[in-house]
Amino acid sequence: MTAPAGRDSEPNSAPGVSDPSNPSDEGTADVGVRPRRVVRGVWEQISTIVLAVFIAFSIRTVVVEPFRIPSGSMFPTLLIGDHLFVNKFVYGARVPFTDFRLPGLRDPERGEVVVFTVAQSGRDTFPADERPDLPREEFVKRIVGLPGERIEVRDAVVLVDGRPIDSTQSGESFIDDKGHELDVYDVTLPDRHFRTLDDPRRGGPPPAVFDVPPGRYFVLGDNRDHSKDSRSWGTVRRQEIRGPVFVLYWSWAWDGAWLELANPLTWWDLMTQRMRWDRVGTRIE
Repeated sequence: MTAPAGRDSEPNSAPGVSDPSNPSDEGTADVGVRPRRVVRGVWEQISTIVLAVFIAFSIRTVVVEPFRIPSGSMFPTLLIGDHLFVNKFVYGARVPFTDFRLPGLRDPERGEVVVFTVAQSGRDTFPADERPDLPREEFVKRIVGLPGERIEVRDAVVLVDGRPIDSTQSGESFIDDKGHELDVYDVTLPDRHFRTLDDPRRGGPPPAVFDVPPGRYFVLGDNRDHSKDSRSWGTVRRQEIRGPVFVLYWSWAWDGAWLELANPLTWWDLMTQRMRWDRVGTRIE
């Protein structure tokens, strides 16, 4: 008796399983699998890179940002070639491409070394909020005057609301990048101690009085006679202060072009002669 069609006449192999005896079935199970694996592998690599970039951008935007010292206006605290981290979280980080800032832990304090934004036109400097049409640049100085205070500068002495900040000549000297010998002063605040410089070759500007407007800060360079600061271009708005400097992560006595680093001899000279290993990891006061 002949078996009904559609039953025993079915192929012996299960659906989707290739028959080794049939050469035409060889490799049919892998059709489309390898391309999918390649696409999945590429996507995993791309997503990993995107995530890493996002994390790095978030840390730079919200937590810390690197900054390099290009000039001697903060001698002796900061040297040319110092690389440092700025804590952007403590004052409240700015949301990228907006003027909105996240809530900060506290306001800037007197004596802190901070990085802030100014406006530049050639050699002229302006508060960033007063000249939004000009290119931006970052400066690093020390906060001396707080909002609402009256600041008076008399040579190496700074007075806040008529009271002088404790500053005494140390008897030591500092040789700057041009070979000039500068006098070192010890400055003491209630919770901070640092040093400033005075150039005995210069008489300094005449005594001047500055009233710090609300929401703004008066900043000075520690190298008092060789610093372009609030005495010449004005005060800094709270929103332009990126954060306080808190640690040096790298320091070398070099300010050349980055292209020079492609030369192995440059690296050897930097690492053996110009690297300031004793400054790496130093906290800034």
